[in-house]
Amino acid sequence: MSDENIVIEKYDRKGFIKSSLLGFFIGLAIIVPGISGSTIAILFKLYDKIIYAISNIFKKFKICFIFLLPIIIGLLIGVLLGFFAIKEILKLIPFAIVCLFAGLMIGSSKTVFDEIINEKINIKRITLLIVGLIIPILISVLSTTLVESNESVTFETILWYEYPLSLLLGFIVSITQLVPGLSATSFLMSVGYFNKIINSISLTVIKTNPLVLIIFLLLIIGFILGLFFVSKLINYIFKIARVTFFYLISGFVVGSIVSMFYNPDIYVTYKSWMSGESYALDLTLGIIFFIVGIILAFLFYIYEKKKKSLQN
Repeated sequence: MSDENIVIEKYDRKGFIKSSLLGFFIGLAIIVPGISGSTIAILFKLYDKIIYAISNIFKKFKICFIFLLPIIIGLLIGVLLGFFAIKEILKLIPFAIVCLFAGLMIGSSKTVFDEIINEKINIKRITLLIVGLIIPILISVLSTTLVESNESVTFETILWYEYPLSLLLGFIVSITQLVPGLSATSFLMSVGYFNKIINSISLTVIKTNPLVLIIFLLLIIGFILGLFFVSKLINYIFKIARVTFFYLISGFVVGSIVSMFYNPDIYVTYKSWMSGESYALDLTLGIIFFIVGIILAFLFYIYEKKKKSLQN
């Protein structure tokens, strides 16, 4: 889809709510391991517009900023709710929450697959599909098996190399938010910095070492730079090889769903089950939430498809 085919309309009430809801779920995706914010954007059929708006924010500031505003508001609410509420719920019924999000993603995944159905299949596209499938699974496996989890680590002591590293981490995290199927949480866990960043969002840590604010600033700068440059790259790829790129994305989506059930956080849950901790409630709710998630998401897909056919 070229830039000429992307139209950013003025929001009506329903559109504003839809974009805010998208931002909210993207915010949750940043907190919940294994979930990709950009995959959710595709399921809401707003991925192309978000990429376009970010990559053209300086050229068409007003229209792009107005389009992104409700998404940003929803994202901030989602991050805050995810940080304070979802994290606590995950401690009680982690498997059930993961199942709910997995069900929602499976039920909506046809939105992604519609982009490649009836398209020509060749070796390059199949290879990209397989690569896309492997990458998120590989990241989850590595983060679970190779990185030792330390739930109490913080930035109370900062090594010199962690300043430039924070800039790089922010840049890479932005990639996980723009490339469907990649999870920011899973990536940060794979390099051992998820708990370190989360635990450092504390007045106690900031008072102990105010330089942690520089770390946060560098993370934000890296993230913003990544959003701008990577969105431009993806926007360009869409112009020259949209369908081929969606084969890669389709692999990312499937791999992301698999990785939700194997990452450092959920692995801790499995270990607690094996050690004899009660899991009947979590497992039962997980099965129910999984089915409900699939049904709700698929009904939403059908509704959006019918609405689009009526508009045409």
